[in-house]
Amino acid sequence: MLNRIQRMLIKEFLQMFRDPRMRVVIFGVPVIQLVVLSFALTMDVTDIPTAVYDQDNTVASRELTAQFGDSGYFEIEEYIYSHNRMVELLDTGDVRVVIRIPPDFEENLVSGTTANLQVIADGTDSNTTSIVFSYVSQIVSQYNQEKLQERLALQFGPQAAPGVIEIEQRAWYNENLQSRYYYVPGLVGVMLILVSIVVASIAIVREKEMGTIEQVMVTPIGKAEFILGKTAPYLITGYIIMAVMFVIAYLVFGIRIKGSIVLLIVLTGVYLAGNLGIALLISVTSRTQQQALLTAFLVLMPSILLSGIIFPIHNMPPFVQCATYLNPMRWYMEVLRGVVLKGVGIQALAKAALWQTILAVSFLLIAVSRFRKTID
Repeated sequence: MLNRIQRMLIKEFLQMFRDPRMRVVIFGVPVIQLVVLSFALTMDVTDIPTAVYDQDNTVASRELTAQFGDSGYFEIEEYIYSHNRMVELLDTGDVRVVIRIPPDFEENLVSGTTANLQVIADGTDSNTTSIVFSYVSQIVSQYNQEKLQERLALQFGPQAAPGVIEIEQRAWYNENLQSRYYYVPGLVGVMLILVSIVVASIAIVREKEMGTIEQVMVTPIGKAEFILGKTAPYLITGYIIMAVMFVIAYLVFGIRIKGSIVLLIVLTGVYLAGNLGIALLISVTSRTQQQALLTAFLVLMPSILLSGIIFPIHNMPPFVQCATYLNPMRWYMEVLRGVVLKGVGIQALAKAALWQTILAVSFLLIAVSRFRKTID
């Protein structure tokens, strides 16, 4: 019996590794993912994109701003001079935090009264926002105990007593910092990528294994029509799943779509098209359904982990951040946060919409090209 089992083991290993592409999928892709994802996946919250709205423009305000920039937690992207610019940066997601210093900041500190400091954060990611507020308290406390007292002692003597900095913390888009407002819409993107990549990836390869693809290709149907016919059912299914999930999100969690439903439908279609392009590319380059499904799952994991739903993209190394530009789910997460939570329009989502469109068209064109090559 042991001899028969040994023969079966040898036969299965030979069959498994006979295809060079399968060897790459089994051994090469996991190693690459381990290296890349090990750099990308971190729970540390650093280099938070920040804007400074300094209405005081004094020595004290500049010292405090420098304290934020030197902390390693905040990356000051821009100094702004209007409320409208502040709203625009938060709506587009270009910054996650705005530090607003009012006009009488230094005067109140020197006179020994209370000086206000306003910190406005994008509350869509409640966990990151809570950590941001904690960082702000630490930095302000350190500034008050060290820099400010030292400077006032030099100016007015050791008996000088500086005023107290009172921090006004505001979380936009999710005032109560409830995590479900961030994760529930994000799960919509996860479910859609499951359907549009994993399920659709076996569409054409199933035709190959069953031997029906030759029957289809001898008909007058064109290659573009064949691709459209293969993707349309999954596109419609994706829309149905999205609708059902948002109905459940409203009934169970009370999550409403604040922005345009039409805009969400259009950009969801672009997202699904990009995923289906990836699925078709996997399908036309695979020989068996097993190979197609394995490749699909290997694509699925980095797509989710590098989308920003679990780990903030701004915490990742620069080369990994560049790689996320090729991830349709990264841009769809921005669409979901923008339309569902923030209620913004196409102007704020122009970058995400553009990249989604580029990726969808590119993946579909590559899939069609590979499909021609496969059947020739």
